[in-house]
Amino acid sequence: MSARHMSADELDDARADNDLVADAREAQQWADDALRTIEALPEEDRPHIPAWLDILLTCAVTIVFVVFMRTFVVDAYEIPTGSMLETIQLGDRVLGEKLSYRFRSPRAGEVVTFKDPTDPEVTLIKRVIATEGQTVDLVGGVVCVDGIALDEPYTLGKESEPIGRHAENLAEDISYPYVVPEGCIWVMGDNRTNSLDSRYFGPVSVNSVTSHAMFIFWPFDDAATL
Repeated sequence: MSARHMSADELDDARADNDLVADAREAQQWADDALRTIEALPEEDRPHIPAWLDILLTCAVTIVFVVFMRTFVVDAYEIPTGSMLETIQLGDRVLGEKLSYRFRSPRAGEVVTFKDPTDPEVTLIKRVIATEGQTVDLVGGVVCVDGIALDEPYTLGKESEPIGRHAENLAEDISYPYVVPEGCIWVMGDNRTNSLDSRYFGPVSVNSVTSHAMFIFWPFDDAATL
Protein backbone atom coordinates (compact mmCIF):
# COMPACT_ATOMS: atom_id res chain seq x y z
CA MET A 1 0.00 0.00 0.00
CA SER A 2 1.40 3.39 -0.90
CA ALA A 3 2.32 5.91 1.78
CA ARG A 4 -0.38 8.40 2.69
CA HIS A 5 0.37 12.00 3.57
CA MET A 6 -0.95 13.15 6.92
CA SER A 7 -3.88 15.51 6.79
CA ALA A 8 -3.84 18.90 8.52
CA ASP A 9 -5.98 17.47 11.35
CA GLU A 10 -3.63 14.52 11.77
CA LEU A 11 -0.62 16.85 11.87
CA ASP A 12 -2.34 18.99 14.51
CA ASP A 13 -3.12 15.87 16.57
CA ALA A 14 0.47 14.68 16.27
CA ARG A 15 1.81 18.08 17.34
CA ALA A 16 -0.61 18.13 20.27
CA ASP A 17 0.55 14.66 21.35
CA ASN A 18 4.20 15.71 21.11
CA ASP A 19 3.51 18.86 23.13
CA LEU A 20 1.73 16.81 25.79
CA VAL A 21 4.61 14.35 26.05
CA ALA A 22 7.11 17.23 26.25
CA ASP A 23 5.07 18.92 28.99
CA ALA A 24 4.85 15.65 30.92
CA ARG A 25 8.61 15.15 30.70
CA GLU A 26 9.24 18.73 31.80
CA ALA A 27 6.90 18.31 34.76
CA GLN A 28 8.60 15.04 35.73
CA GLN A 29 12.03 16.69 35.54
CA TRP A 30 10.80 19.57 37.71
CA ALA A 31 9.40 17.13 40.29
CA ASP A 32 12.67 15.13 40.36
CA ASP A 33 14.71 18.30 40.88
CA ALA A 34 12.41 19.46 43.66
CA LEU A 35 12.61 16.08 45.39
CA ARG A 36 16.42 16.06 45.26
CA THR A 37 16.49 19.58 46.70
CA ILE A 38 14.24 18.58 49.60
CA GLU A 39 16.21 15.39 50.29
CA ALA A 40 19.40 17.44 50.48
CA LEU A 41 17.99 19.56 53.35
CA PRO A 42 18.62 18.65 57.00
CA GLU A 43 15.73 16.70 58.51
CA GLU A 44 14.59 19.63 60.66
CA ASP A 45 14.45 21.97 57.66
CA ARG A 46 12.43 19.68 55.38
CA PRO A 47 8.85 20.75 54.72
CA HIS A 48 6.22 18.51 56.29
CA ILE A 49 3.08 17.88 54.24
CA PRO A 50 -0.15 17.42 56.23
CA ALA A 51 -1.68 13.95 55.88
CA TRP A 52 -4.84 15.31 54.24
CA LEU A 53 -2.79 17.15 51.61
CA ASP A 54 -0.67 14.07 50.96
CA ILE A 55 -3.85 12.04 50.32
CA LEU A 56 -5.28 14.77 48.09
CA LEU A 57 -2.09 14.96 46.00
CA THR A 58 -1.97 11.18 45.68
CA CYS A 59 -5.58 11.11 44.43
CA ALA A 60 -4.91 13.93 41.97
CA VAL A 61 -1.85 12.21 40.53
CA THR A 62 -3.78 8.93 40.24
CA ILE A 63 -6.64 10.62 38.38
CA VAL A 64 -4.26 12.36 35.95
CA PHE A 65 -2.47 9.05 35.33
CA VAL A 66 -5.71 7.16 34.65
CA VAL A 67 -6.98 9.88 32.28
CA PHE A 68 -3.65 9.90 30.43
CA MET A 69 -3.66 6.11 30.11
CA ARG A 70 -7.26 5.96 28.84
CA THR A 71 -6.70 8.80 26.38
CA PHE A 72 -3.39 7.73 24.87
CA VAL A 73 -2.55 4.14 25.87
CA VAL A 74 -5.37 1.70 26.69
CA ASP A 75 -9.10 1.70 27.35
CA ALA A 76 -11.72 -0.86 28.34
CA TYR A 77 -14.99 -1.41 26.51
CA GLU A 78 -18.12 -3.32 27.47
CA ILE A 79 -19.78 -5.06 24.52
CA PRO A 80 -23.52 -4.17 24.42
CA THR A 81 -24.60 -6.17 21.34
CA GLY A 82 -24.13 -9.59 19.75
CA SER A 83 -22.68 -8.38 16.44
CA MET A 84 -19.31 -10.05 17.17
CA LEU A 85 -20.65 -13.43 18.33
CA GLU A 86 -19.19 -15.97 18.85
CA THR A 87 -15.80 -14.24 19.04
CA ILE A 88 -17.00 -11.73 21.65
CA GLN A 89 -19.99 -12.42 23.86
CA LEU A 90 -22.68 -9.95 24.90
CA GLY A 91 -21.48 -8.20 28.07
CA ASP A 92 -17.79 -9.13 27.64
CA ARG A 93 -15.22 -6.50 28.54
CA VAL A 94 -12.47 -5.90 26.03
CA LEU A 95 -9.16 -4.08 26.40
CA GLY A 96 -8.07 -1.93 23.46
CA GLU A 97 -4.60 -0.44 23.00
CA LYS A 98 -4.20 2.94 21.33
CA LEU A 99 -0.47 3.31 20.72
CA SER A 100 0.06 1.21 17.59
CA TYR A 101 -2.44 3.17 15.47
CA ARG A 102 -0.51 6.37 16.13
CA PHE A 103 2.24 4.90 13.97
CA ARG A 104 0.32 2.77 11.45
CA SER A 105 -3.14 2.15 10.03
CA PRO A 106 -5.38 -0.80 10.99
CA ARG A 107 -4.74 -4.02 9.11
CA ALA A 108 -7.13 -6.62 7.69
CA GLY A 109 -8.09 -9.20 10.30
CA GLU A 110 -7.66 -6.91 13.29
CA VAL A 111 -10.57 -6.17 15.61
CA VAL A 112 -10.97 -2.43 16.16
CA THR A 113 -13.14 0.01 18.07
CA PHE A 114 -14.30 3.15 16.28
CA LYS A 115 -16.82 5.96 16.38
CA ASP A 116 -20.16 5.03 14.85
CA PRO A 117 -20.40 6.82 11.45
CA THR A 118 -24.05 7.58 12.22
CA ASP A 119 -23.45 8.78 15.81
CA PRO A 120 -19.92 9.85 16.92
CA GLU A 121 -21.00 9.55 20.57
CA VAL A 122 -21.31 5.76 20.16
CA THR A 123 -18.32 3.40 19.99
CA LEU A 124 -18.60 0.23 17.87
CA ILE A 125 -16.39 -2.85 17.60
CA LYS A 126 -15.91 -4.82 14.35
CA ARG A 127 -13.28 -6.70 12.38
CA VAL A 128 -11.26 -5.04 9.60
CA ILE A 129 -11.94 -6.88 6.36
CA ALA A 130 -10.28 -4.59 3.80
CA THR A 131 -8.23 -1.42 3.69
CA GLU A 132 -8.02 1.56 1.34
CA GLY A 133 -7.85 0.77 -2.35
CA GLN A 134 -9.02 -2.83 -1.95
CA THR A 135 -12.18 -4.12 -3.64
CA VAL A 136 -14.83 -5.85 -1.54
CA ASP A 137 -17.42 -8.15 -3.09
CA LEU A 138 -20.05 -10.47 -1.64
CA VAL A 139 -20.46 -13.56 -3.81
CA GLY A 140 -22.77 -16.38 -2.79
CA GLY A 141 -22.54 -15.46 0.88
CA VAL A 142 -18.74 -15.29 0.78
CA VAL A 143 -16.61 -12.15 1.21
CA CYS A 144 -14.07 -11.61 -1.56
CA VAL A 145 -11.29 -9.03 -1.36
CA ASP A 146 -9.50 -8.18 -4.60
CA GLY A 147 -11.13 -11.21 -6.18
CA ILE A 148 -9.96 -13.69 -3.52
CA ALA A 149 -12.48 -15.43 -1.25
CA LEU A 150 -11.61 -14.94 2.42
CA ASP A 151 -11.23 -17.83 4.85
CA GLU A 152 -13.23 -16.60 7.85
CA PRO A 153 -13.56 -19.35 10.49
CA TYR A 154 -14.70 -16.76 13.06
CA THR A 155 -18.07 -16.41 11.25
CA LEU A 156 -18.85 -20.09 11.99
CA GLY A 157 -20.11 -20.54 8.46
CA LYS A 158 -22.71 -17.74 8.54
CA GLU A 159 -23.26 -16.26 5.11
CA SER A 160 -22.21 -12.69 4.37
CA GLU A 161 -25.00 -11.14 2.36
CA PRO A 162 -25.63 -7.48 1.40
CA ILE A 163 -27.88 -5.52 3.75
CA GLY A 164 -30.87 -4.25 1.80
CA ARG A 165 -30.95 -0.86 3.45
CA HIS A 166 -28.53 1.87 4.40
CA ALA A 167 -27.76 4.23 7.27
CA GLU A 168 -28.73 7.88 7.21
CA ASN A 169 -25.12 8.91 6.52
CA LEU A 170 -25.36 7.28 3.06
CA ALA A 171 -27.41 8.45 0.09
CA GLU A 172 -28.07 4.92 -1.16
CA ASP A 173 -27.44 1.24 -0.48
CA ILE A 174 -23.90 -0.05 -0.89
CA SER A 175 -23.39 -1.66 -4.31
CA TYR A 176 -20.81 -4.34 -5.06
CA PRO A 177 -18.04 -4.72 -5.98
CA TYR A 178 -17.03 -1.81 -3.73
CA VAL A 179 -13.65 -0.07 -3.67
CA VAL A 180 -12.62 1.14 -0.20
CA PRO A 181 -11.83 4.89 -0.36
CA GLU A 182 -8.48 6.38 0.64
CA GLY A 183 -8.06 6.81 4.37
CA CYS A 184 -10.81 4.30 5.15
CA ILE A 185 -11.32 0.68 6.16
CA TRP A 186 -14.14 -1.79 5.54
CA VAL A 187 -15.38 -3.45 8.74
CA MET A 188 -17.81 -6.29 9.43
CA GLY A 189 -19.10 -8.03 12.54
CA ASP A 190 -18.24 -11.72 12.95
CA ASN A 191 -21.95 -12.43 13.47
CA ARG A 192 -22.63 -11.83 9.77
CA THR A 193 -26.37 -12.46 9.89
CA ASN A 194 -26.90 -9.97 12.74
CA SER A 195 -24.47 -7.10 12.30
CA LEU A 196 -24.95 -3.56 11.03
CA ASP A 197 -21.51 -2.82 9.66
CA SER A 198 -19.90 -1.36 6.51
CA ARG A 199 -22.60 -3.09 4.49
CA TYR A 200 -24.99 -0.69 6.24
CA PHE A 201 -23.07 2.51 7.07
CA GLY A 202 -20.27 2.28 4.51
CA PRO A 203 -16.50 2.54 4.99
CA VAL A 204 -15.04 3.79 8.26
CA SER A 205 -12.50 6.61 8.39
CA VAL A 206 -9.17 5.54 9.88
CA ASN A 207 -9.25 8.78 11.87
CA SER A 208 -12.35 7.55 13.71
CA VAL A 209 -10.68 4.34 14.92
CA THR A 210 -10.13 4.57 18.68
CA SER A 211 -8.23 1.37 19.51
CA HIS A 212 -6.94 -2.03 18.48
CA ALA A 213 -8.97 -4.53 20.53
CA MET A 214 -6.43 -6.95 21.99
CA PHE A 215 -8.17 -9.33 24.38
CA ILE A 216 -11.24 -10.10 26.46
CA PHE A 217 -10.41 -9.70 30.15
CA TRP A 218 -13.82 -10.19 31.78
CA PRO A 219 -15.53 -12.46 32.63
CA PHE A 220 -12.66 -14.87 33.23
CA ASP A 221 -14.48 -17.71 31.49
CA ASP A 222 -14.43 -15.70 28.23
CA ALA A 223 -10.86 -14.42 28.58
CA ALA A 224 -9.07 -14.70 25.23
CA THR A 225 -6.91 -12.80 22.78
CA LEU A 226 -8.51 -11.28 19.69
